[in-house]
Amino acid sequence: MTRGSVDLVIVRLLGRSVALAALWCTGALGAAAAPAATQDETTCRGTIGARSIDGDVRVPRGATCRLNATRVDGNVRIYRGATLLATRVRVGGNVQAENAKRISVARSFVDGSVQLKQGRNASISLTRNTVGSDIQLFSNRGPSVVSRNVVDGNLQCKSNRPGPTGGSNRVDGNKEDQCARL
Repeated sequence: MTRGSVDLVIVRLLGRSVALAALWCTGALGAAAAPAATQDETTCRGTIGARSIDGDVRVPRGATCRLNATRVDGNVRIYRGATLLATRVRVGGNVQAENAKRISVARSFVDGSVQLKQGRNASISLTRNTVGSDIQLFSNRGPSVVSRNVVDGNLQCKSNRPGPTGGSNRVDGNKEDQCARL
């Protein structure tokens, strides 16, 4: 059945063009409706305090998200121009950012990896965290501090300007490239 024939059937069944318009606007007819966010994803603009989130946290383009003593069962994804300020957080997956404005993760547990890349004029601070896999900083522009972390995997830093500073990181894998002395 084509879309035009569906429209005609609905008009005939309902007898009113208003009902058709209502169905169209709510997305009941499909194609033009915006996709809904998945139930397993929480969009963060503002602050999320001490609560559990079943699924991922998404920090959308240009937004600022503060996570304070929050438990995230999935991943935390930070998008272009966005800021994440996380303190005493537990992340069951990864913390991932591409083209972010600012990332600060302190006194937190990340069961997966921390992957931060291509931040432009970005400020990155990773201090006193426990990371279950790798910390990776690639091609970021702006100051980066990586200090006093416990990393079960590798600490990898490449093509960052300026190079990351910090130290006293305990790394079970390798400290590589720009992070070799941290």
